[in-house]
Amino acid sequence: MNLDKVISGFFIILAMTLNFGFFYGDIQSIESHSKYELFAAIIINLIATILKLGDKTQLGSVLLATSLVADIQLITAAIIWTVVAYSSTMDSSVMSVVVSLSGGALLANITSVALYVGDTLKSKR
Repeated sequence: MNLDKVISGFFIILAMTLNFGFFYGDIQSIESHSKYELFAAIIINLIATILKLGDKTQLGSVLLATSLVADIQLITAAIIWTVVAYSSTMDSSVMSVVVSLSGGALLANITSVALYVGDTLKSKR
């Protein structure tokens, strides 16, 4: 068993599940989406991105790209939420934008997990 692969896989899958946990719920309901879960998703996504930096393969480049996309979208969602929370009142239209950005990040994370699982199944023992 390769401990590096286990740790990397753990963070890739945890990033996806945390992102899904934030994304799940009514898109316009502020109460359905926790700012702490968004923060946790950002931190775990950044850790997963850092773990992907050392891979010099073609698949590693694609995995890094998907992770960067997820990072950018989640950070943008957090910035929008923060700016609106401190400058005006948070309403359902702003929450829709935040959740939509999280949905894009979720799609990038699903792509990353699918590629990771495909590579794992393809690799020989």
